[in-house]
Amino acid sequence: MSPSVPWVAPVLYAGVLVAGEYAGLAGLGDTRQLPFVGGLAAAAVLDLAERRRFPAGAPRPAALGLLAARAALFVLIAAGDGAGLARVLFLLLPFTAYFAFGRAVSIGVGAGCAAAVVMAFQLTEPRWYRSPEHISDLLMFVLGLVLTITTAAVAAEERRARTRAQEANERLRASSERVAELSAAAERNRVARDIHDGLGHHLTAISVLLEKAAAFRDRDPVAADTAIEDAHRSARLALDDVRRSVGTLREAPFRLSAALDELARQARRTDDGQLAVTVDWSGDEHRYRPAVLMTLYRAAQEGITNVRRHARATRVSVTVHCAPTEARLVVADDGHGFDPGREGFGLRGMRERVTLVGGSVTVDNEPGRGTRLAITIPHQPEPAP
Repeated sequence: MSPSVPWVAPVLYAGVLVAGEYAGLAGLGDTRQLPFVGGLAAAAVLDLAERRRFPAGAPRPAALGLLAARAALFVLIAAGDGAGLARVLFLLLPFTAYFAFGRAVSIGVGAGCAAAVVMAFQLTEPRWYRSPEHISDLLMFVLGLVLTITTAAVAAEERRARTRAQEANERLRASSERVAELSAAAERNRVARDIHDGLGHHLTAISVLLEKAAAFRDRDPVAADTAIEDAHRSARLALDDVRRSVGTLREAPFRLSAALDELARQARRTDDGQLAVTVDWSGDEHRYRPAVLMTLYRAAQEGITNVRRHARATRVSVTVHCAPTEARLVVADDGHGFDPGREGFGLRGMRERVTLVGGSVTVDNEPGRGTRLAITIPHQPEPAP
């Protein structure tokens, strides 16, 4: 039987049993108990064994054997039935065949069952076609076959739909897990970039200032104290950077122009005036999203940090233009440049950060003639709430 509607067969068995026993007790027919009751019991046991052995449905070879066994049992039951109702059991054959073999086989089995009924009528009543009772019985049996095959089609489609829904849910769950993994990876990368670009910059400044304080401690205590104070200031800025990275931007709007001016002042103080840092600002930053402004700031921060660490430059300029169509930041220095094939984590992280907001990064570098870092981010309207 179909795992989708396991109750159909027991209902029919019970109906046939009650009708046959009533006919025997009322003297309406000759019900032979052994083939009749024994056949029904065997059919019920067969269904139970099939459900236990094949809970998701029997494979085709087994289904064919089970179909033949049921047909034989139904013939046996019909032979012992005194009420003549056992023919309804043959409706189970096309019903079962539909789930195992499909619609075409089910219709063929149904046609065979109808032909078997006609043959039985012909053997028991040669002029059956002149009997309104026999014609009515045949018509009702054919209508039963149509309803049975239709019911099987609906049940099979419902089972297929449920299977498709389960598969879709599994795919959705796998996709959700994959999205969660990618989101976690993206967040880890973001945190890594923030640590490198923010804390890395300030810790470099603190290290330089503390070295300066140690060097001038005996020769110029005032300069040493100033360097220590600047180191404290850098530490406070680093703390502000951490707070900004974890969400304080929601409380206070981020101003790129003010942040870049402070970045330039800090760089000049840290290097004791040996590195001239200038900021040239134009345009309207308010038309850009905070994520874009923060990306430009991190790029400037990383550019200045790289200049101080590696370039041995005397001048660095930061140029920002927030135009209606795009925001552009350029960090240029007069240092000795670097090998283009030796980009470190900072530049790679910068490229990732800029790509996330739809921008691009270009690095013009020539050993001995300085480096020019350019960030371009097209303007994108704020998404609708």
